[in-house]
Amino acid sequence: MSEYSDKALLPAGMCDVLPPDAEIEAKATESLVEAFSRHGYERVKPPLIEFEESLLAGSSSAMAEHTFRLMDPISQRMMGVRPDMTLQVARIATTRLKNEPRPLRLCYGGQILRVRGTQLRPERQFGQVGAELIGSAEPAADAEVVRLAVESMQFLGIDNISVDLALPTLVPAITQAHGVADEVSALLREALNRKDAAAVEALSGKLGKDLANMFTTLLAAAGPAEATLGILEKLDLPEAAAAERAQLVSVVEIIRRGAPSLTLTIDPVESRGFEYHTGVTFSFFAEGVRGELGSGGRYLAGANNGEKEEPATGMTLFMDTVLRAIPASVPAKRLFLPFGTAIEKGRSLRDQGWITVEGLDSGEDAGEGARHLGCSHLLTNGEIREI
Repeated sequence: MSEYSDKALLPAGMCDVLPPDAEIEAKATESLVEAFSRHGYERVKPPLIEFEESLLAGSSSAMAEHTFRLMDPISQRMMGVRPDMTLQVARIATTRLKNEPRPLRLCYGGQILRVRGTQLRPERQFGQVGAELIGSAEPAADAEVVRLAVESMQFLGIDNISVDLALPTLVPAITQAHGVADEVSALLREALNRKDAAAVEALSGKLGKDLANMFTTLLAAAGPAEATLGILEKLDLPEAAAAERAQLVSVVEIIRRGAPSLTLTIDPVESRGFEYHTGVTFSFFAEGVRGELGSGGRYLAGANNGEKEEPATGMTLFMDTVLRAIPASVPAKRLFLPFGTAIEKGRSLRDQGWITVEGLDSGEDAGEGARHLGCSHLLTNGEIREI
């Protein structure tokens, strides 16, 4: 292997983002934050690294296996590099901003780092942009966050967005009400995550036939929102599970009022990726684009820092996937300014929106220099001409 390739080699899941992709990502990030701001969400900036006990306490412990750890040479305490920004924002809300009026609307954008990637997302470092609505348990809050995500991505030109809703608390509410043993619940959760109806039916001896049938019905119910809700409404659910169902129904109704044509699906037994969530969750997809554009849902803010817990809901968009969904941009027009062009002239052209590239060699052929540096236009004798 050559010396150059040795230096260019990066760890698995890491990559250099080159022109023009780095600029496209930066502009998309700022456009999304701007869209959130128009809805009253204020930007915060959490640190890249925190002490481990605050970063991974309480609800955040679900992210422990994804977290890089290192020793702080100053305090001699263990620190973690953030694997997600949602719970950092929740910490800010329930500590630094605990006296601010509720509901509190915050947004953010930044890089996160994880110990390992997944099959669908092999990247270990990628950008997140998101928004959190803290201090409201109303279904209107969940619906607002869903619409915010969809409208903000549409602001970037992304079409054919669909939203998959889930209720990861539904199955635990049913099993707890029926006194299902923990080891059986774990086997059931594994079978449901695999979408394995036969494995669920095989547990009927431990669950009872009626309860096993309920779970196979839930498993088969995944699909378009209205059809799934119709199936859920017919089930005789325990009180706590019925309350979860009612919350989901309300969220769908409110989303529909604001976005009647939005493609909505529901998977009532999905829980993967929603380890710390406490209610309705959502994942965003776009037709023809691999992977999730983002995800989010309801959780308890403050569960990781000893403060009083608050109801919260939020969403995070994954910039690596979002960039794959953004329509191809028109290459920027770059104007070559021959050596000796007046500084005032270049400034005037930039004020008009041109990207200017200045020649540095008085003996250089301006046309060749412009082509060599990828310019689309050339300033010659005070006039702009296309190359």
